[in-house]
Amino acid sequence: MASPGSARPNGRAERPRLRRVARAVSPDRDGGVSPRRPFRGLGSARKTRRTLERGGTGPAAELNQALGSWPRVKITPMFGRWGYFVGARLFACFPLRPKDTDLWIRLGPEDQRRAIAAGCSPHRRMSGSGWVECQVESARDVGRAIRWLRRSYEAAREAVEREEREGG
Repeated sequence: MASPGSARPNGRAERPRLRRVARAVSPDRDGGVSPRRPFRGLGSARKTRRTLERGGTGPAAELNQALGSWPRVKITPMFGRWGYFVGARLFACFPLRPKDTDLWIRLGPEDQRRAIAAGCSPHRRMSGSGWVECQVESARDVGRAIRWLRRSYEAAREAVEREEREGG
């Protein structure tokens, strides 16, 4: 190989050969270059589970059907549970998995005492903020739970309406 800058037979100068790196790069915030990383979330999304599309199975389906008919209630799957909201306020949760049967309901202090006396138990972590756990395993249990859910819903709806009046 001739020295850089010397002429080849065709009259062109010979360039030094560089080793090519087979890696993609992208501009950095500083203007430098960094290796390109794949973005999370690109590509096809995971398909919705069939039970989510149907609104749950067993007691969850009954609860979702009953609560879905109440005004301003939004039902959203979150963290392995169905979340029941009025506006941005969560007032109850029920598990997505059919094996789990603990319905969490947020009540006022007096209603919380009544619910515990009626057979519900204080929530293992959030009882200080009014949450109770009720076991819902059958249609009969759903009927009992609706009574406490109605009270929780009314309290959440009143709080949301009060916040809307004060804020707007």
